[in-house]
Amino acid sequence: MKSSEDNGAAGMSIGALAARFGLATHVLRHWESMGLLHPHRDAGGRRRYGADDLTRVATILISKEAGLSLDTIRSLSATADRTTRHKILHPEAEKLRSRIAAAQVSLELIEGGLNCAHEDITQCPNYQRLIAERVGPRVPAHGRAQDGNPPAARAD
Repeated sequence: MKSSEDNGAAGMSIGALAARFGLATHVLRHWESMGLLHPHRDAGGRRRYGADDLTRVATILISKEAGLSLDTIRSLSATADRTTRHKILHPEAEKLRSRIAAAQVSLELIEGGLNCAHEDITQCPNYQRLIAERVGPRVPAHGRAQDGNPPAARAD
């Protein structure tokens, strides 16, 4: 078997590595151009990926699934310093907490709709509570001010 067809970790071609992870080869080239991958080259100049490259690709994919950008992944891979790692990851953790909180609210609305016995969901107390929380306590009804008059009819 030719080394370019090798599906093992040593001397794997770009096509074999891409196929192993379900990626297009241009993705690996892009990651290389960003400094995330550093494949060895054979005598003919072709990229050859080893076991360390497999680990790096898996790390990049897991990091992307966690919501990290390629720039953030590159910064993380360039440091072994714990303090620097914390400075990079702390804002990412805060963004993720915000996304999780928003997803929880969305899930609460959907589950409320699934569990609501009312024909008209707008009559559901859970729905009404969520809407009230969103609009806040002091919103004029139907474009009227709190005194009941349209905004233009108020005496200032």
